[in-house]
Amino acid sequence: MTTVACIQMASGPNVGANLLEAERLIGMAVDKGARLVVLPENFAIMGKEEHDKVTVRESGQRGPIQDFLSHQAKRQGIWLVGGTIPLAAHDPDKIRAACLLYDDQGRQVARYDKIHLFDVMVVESDESYTESQTIEAGDQAVVVDTPFGRLGLAVCYDLRFPELFRTLVDQGVEIIALPSAFTGITGRAHWEVLVRARAIENLCYVLAAGQGGYHVNGRETYGHSMIVDPWGQVMNELANGSGLVCADVDLQRLRNIRRTFPALEHRNIVCHVSA
Repeated sequence: MTTVACIQMASGPNVGANLLEAERLIGMAVDKGARLVVLPENFAIMGKEEHDKVTVRESGQRGPIQDFLSHQAKRQGIWLVGGTIPLAAHDPDKIRAACLLYDDQGRQVARYDKIHLFDVMVVESDESYTESQTIEAGDQAVVVDTPFGRLGLAVCYDLRFPELFRTLVDQGVEIIALPSAFTGITGRAHWEVLVRARAIENLCYVLAAGQGGYHVNGRETYGHSMIVDPWGQVMNELANGSGLVCADVDLQRLRNIRRTFPALEHRNIVCHVSA
């Protein structure tokens, strides 16, 4: 078994302050025995304006945020999922919302660019979001071998698109890291049921690390970071505020469930052809 941790934050516009808070929480996770740690979406910056993240975007594999993640992974001897950070895009006025994975030597071993962008108006509120104005979408699903199992990466709004998770299953995924920043309204309505559904239908662990609280830009994020097992049971959860949740990932349990309840082998897609 492996102890894993999801970190929850209420990040603001000051990158330095956010990194200090992330460092503190990573240290707490390590003290609890975590060997794999997942940070939330936008952990390094939740700006006053959407364009603020573009001004701090980084290129290549170096920059203050990337150096921080690499240093923390190596110093603490952990595998670290770096939430999302703003990396350079083809469009000079946009970023890629990149989820980076570092091994325990501080090497970047995987990168996933968020595919599904949150362009919505939230029902029964005046909230609207247009991520595509500042974010350039990715187009590649990512699964990577780790000492803890096959790890897949997804981000926040991706959670609503089960076909992405089926793609991860087809690549052998066993654990899914899901950095997020669900809104207060959508989180209360849909967060838990979606996280548990992705775990249940794919018979995998889901490590869902969220932003949780009120932000300088006036936004409320839902929090409720949770770790869910392949049977859909919530193993640990944190409602609001900065903190973390830990749980043990047991790949033998996962493989036993998949063996005795082989729903993934029973998939049978029927194509209907119109006359």
